[in-house]
Amino acid sequence: MKTNMNFNLFMPTKLLFGCGKLNELGNQMMPGKKALLLISNGKSVRTTGTLDRTIEQLGKAHIAYVLCANIHENPSKEVVMEAASVARENGCDFIVALGGGAVLDSAVAVAAMATNPGDLWDYVHGGTGKGLPLQQPGLPIVTIATTSGTGSEINCWGVISNHATNEKIGFGCPELNPVLAVVDPELMRTVPAKYTAYQGFNALFHNTEVMISRFVNVLSETVALSAIEYIAKYLPRAVKDGNDLEAREGVAYGSTIAGLTMQLTSTTAEHSMEHAMSAYHHNLPHGAGLIMISNEFYRFFIERHACDEQFVKMARVMGMPEADKPEDFLTALAELQRACGVDHLKMSDYGFTRKECDTLACNARETMGGLFATNPCEMTHEEYTAIFERAYRLKIK
Repeated sequence: MKTNMNFNLFMPTKLLFGCGKLNELGNQMMPGKKALLLISNGKSVRTTGTLDRTIEQLGKAHIAYVLCANIHENPSKEVVMEAASVARENGCDFIVALGGGAVLDSAVAVAAMATNPGDLWDYVHGGTGKGLPLQQPGLPIVTIATTSGTGSEINCWGVISNHATNEKIGFGCPELNPVLAVVDPELMRTVPAKYTAYQGFNALFHNTEVMISRFVNVLSETVALSAIEYIAKYLPRAVKDGNDLEAREGVAYGSTIAGLTMQLTSTTAEHSMEHAMSAYHHNLPHGAGLIMISNEFYRFFIERHACDEQFVKMARVMGMPEADKPEDFLTALAELQRACGVDHLKMSDYGFTRKECDTLACNARETMGGLFATNPCEMTHEEYTAIFERAYRLKIK
């Protein structure tokens, strides 16, 4: 694969990265006076004290806030519209998103719908979305990440579900990039082991997909390889011991800079295919779905020698420095899955049946078909249906 020297980069986000960085939030210049403080409907940020610490920092910056705690896993259009209504009714002029991937993804859509008329799906591209341009700029966004997996803390995209149509589609535009992001690995110590693994593999696949994309460039490849190396090295340690701050830092680094690689080069159809899975099975964690199909997805391109050198490069930074063939990547990936205790995952655990495979394939192409164009070679409907079928039939080995 010839190195592509062309790229565009727009990164307006100020990033505070490192242990203890939440303590610096109150010293930052804020983009407004009254924040919609957006959190999940769970308990973690409350029980860990992270919510109280964030409120304290907002007080130091003389920022008023309104709390909105309605975001759930695989966030839906309905909760986005509800949160946007809370922001409008209370005169909020910016958003503070405190949480994991669901909260950070939702913030992008909430910011847009707090200032624009109609329904979110009026502005979504793909599926039944109308693809209209935003009429007004969205509210400014400040992100505080409490998990490592999404990269949304520094980019302008979020993935939202429409349960009525069984669609899960990415939404965003450059104007919705956060103005400020805080990534403090100390906030991630209490994430349970299995979710640490799921989120870490999501971050890994953001970067591995960039590596095999036909649009990978000299900068996105350099950054992605660094991220892959750190995640492969530190994720097993973070899963084993959540209080291992060196490991938490390493995984957080790989996750956050994926937000940069995805700005430079998008992900591939692996993400389209998983979004179809969790569009129908809302209880499926995104990272778990990616793990289930990953081996067969990458095997497809390896068997076709679509980008052999990219797979070799990844294997070498994943603990196989002597790797010399693309199949070594599958070996390294399977070993990482075993080390993180996720090699047992299978689709039937979440209620999938084999007869759904064609439906999932159709949904992936119809809702997020653009990502198929980034694959390193063509993939027919029958071929990506077969990937689902093989992933369903085979446990991760």
